Formats: sequence, structure tokens, C-alpha cells
Amino acid sequence: MNGSSALKESAQRVQSLLKEWGYPNQVAELPDSARTAQEAADAIGCEVAQIAKSIIFRLRHSGEPLLVVASGVNRIDEKAVSALVGDKLAKADADFVRERTGFVIGGVPPIGHASPIRTVLDEDLFRYGTVWAAAGHPKAVFELTPAQLAEMTQGQVAPVKA
Repeated sequence: MNGSSALKESAQRVQSLLKEWGYPNQVAELPDSARTAQEAADAIGCEVAQIAKSIIFRLRHSGEPLLVVASGVNRIDEKAVSALVGDKLAKADADFVRERTGFVIGGVPPIGHASPIRTVLDEDLFRYGTVWAAAGHPKAVFELTPAQLAEMTQGQVAPVKA
């Protein structure tokens, strides 16, 4: 993994935001894609469960985006999350994700979106000292603690596992 010397523009936006907010976390670019939790874990050398995957849904009634940051091994229980947020979850297509977050699917970070997004955090992420999240590009990641993730996103910690 290389440091922030030659980050892609979208990854540099995440790195700049971390610095602006006073966090020491460093964005790193992987040699290969980290679009899936398994690819990211293989490249980083961590457990798949330590990958904090960002999944954007479209709330059916409000039309607003919802970000669920889940452990890489977990499938999301959409009914449980729907009950938690009081709206039905709908799939978000690539255009919706890019428009609402400013990032492409496979590289959506938990922070730095085009506009604020309500966020739900998988309680299972809090079993680990550190987790890894996408950093704005399919090859970019950054390491952070679950507490930092909660602080940065102002996310609601909840059980989301199916």
C-alpha cells in the first residue's frame, strides 16, 4: 500500500477531510481493486469482518439516501433496518449513489458525501480494535477505530445482520 503521495482525486478528498477534521488516519491505495470486502481484506491482510462496507439505499417514501456501514461478513437485514429508520429500503442505482455521495459504488467512504446522509453502523464492527473503510475510490482504503467511525459519521449503532 502506498501513502497519500499520489492519491486519486476522490481519495485525496477523503484524506483532506480527515486532516481538516484533525484525524491522523491515512488513506492508502491498494495495488488491486478493493470493490468487495473479500478483495479488500485480502489486499490489506485483515479479516473480512474488519472491512466496513458502505452500502447506500434509497428510502422509498422520502427518496433520501441511507448509508449502512456493515461488517464485511454480514448481509444486511433490510426489514430490521427499515423498522429502525421508519421507511422502506429500496435499491440505489449507480447514478443515485454518485449523485448523493459524490463517489462511485465500490469506493463510497463513510464520510465526505456530497450532502449529509443518515447513517446506520453495524454493531458487529465494534468487536474490533480497528476496521478498514473505503476512501473514495475502489482501490483506496483507510484504517480507523469503530469509535472514530461513530464520531465521524454521527451514525446510529444498531444490529443490522440478517
